[in-house]
Amino acid sequence: MPGLDFIPSEIQDLKDAGLYVHIRTLESPQGAWIVVDGKRVLNMCSNNYLGFANHPALREAAKKAIDEYGVGPGAVRTIAGTMKLHLELEEKLAAFKGAEAVISFQSGFNANLATIPALVGRGDAIFSDELNHASIIDGCRLSRAEIIRYAHNDPKDLEEKLREAQGKYRRMLIVTDGVFSMDGDIAPLPEIADLAEKYGAILMVDDAHGEGVLGHGGRGIVDHFGLHGRVDVEVGTLSKAFGVVGGYVAGSRELVEYLRQKARPFLFSSAVTPPDVAACIAAVDILNASTELVDRLWDNTRYFKEEMRKLGFDLGKSVTPITPVMLGDAKLAQAFSRRLFEEGIFAQAIGYPTVPRGKARIRVMLSATHTKEDLYFALEVFAKVGRELGVIG
Repeated sequence: MPGLDFIPSEIQDLKDAGLYVHIRTLESPQGAWIVVDGKRVLNMCSNNYLGFANHPALREAAKKAIDEYGVGPGAVRTIAGTMKLHLELEEKLAAFKGAEAVISFQSGFNANLATIPALVGRGDAIFSDELNHASIIDGCRLSRAEIIRYAHNDPKDLEEKLREAQGKYRRMLIVTDGVFSMDGDIAPLPEIADLAEKYGAILMVDDAHGEGVLGHGGRGIVDHFGLHGRVDVEVGTLSKAFGVVGGYVAGSRELVEYLRQKARPFLFSSAVTPPDVAACIAAVDILNASTELVDRLWDNTRYFKEEMRKLGFDLGKSVTPITPVMLGDAKLAQAFSRRLFEEGIFAQAIGYPTVPRGKARIRVMLSATHTKEDLYFALEVFAKVGRELGVIG
């Protein structure tokens, strides 16, 4: 088609720059070891932090829900799609998060697209960390509010921009990731909360990579910093540490009631399926019962990072299980990923536009499912490939 004849050259440009994404195919359930493109490999790049994606209790809950409720909701939540399971999940998530109420969505991405345009619009301002996730960026664009980016994790720059904005806008929203998904660093949320209160701004945090990881038993960044009642909007996902699919917003009862009336993905897209919701409930129940999986995740994280640094790898500023192996050049990162796969490790290269140009990396994701033997193997392979490609001495 003549209108699309630009596509082949665009794809070739991506390949020439080392930015073409080679999508591999899993042929087994998620776990520490998986089958990818016919090869058994150690999985070090999924978001399955706690092993819930193939947990027996979650599988059983999903099967039972199919027998009781069927496979699909059949409608959007506001017409005929709200099932008893949806309300049970929202109640349990609210209790888990220490919030008054929760509204659930089809994904964490949808939760941001739903919430930001519902809270602000023309005549308002959004103060957004320059490294915020794409879902936040897209939610900000949809709102049509003025977007004011502040330097990454820099409360001083944020305050300067808030001060300059005083009296110019109807509403002001500060939005930040809790854990930044590519670098593994954490937002300075206490300082940001102070600024939100000082300047009368709404405070929103996307805790996609903090849920199930930070805080007591994985309750997230607000719990981690003891900021209950000081963060207006907490966005979470159910497709990472919770192992299933979905997203949610935790906050006041008034906020949740408002989003039920105004959030477009809630109003215009079908509800999450019964087996998915039931599996999410099972995940919350497990985390409420024990911190064992979260503790194991952090034990693995501390050990692997310490040994990788001893080998001479640059792990950036990460303070979480997200472990970026910084390489810089996109082609080098792709070559590193290919060699890892050949040696039995699945860890994908990450390049522009997911990260800035010149900041390509292998993003290693630690999991509670990894044994110490798995980590020994991974360290041996990383050392071999790192020396082979001249990354370490």
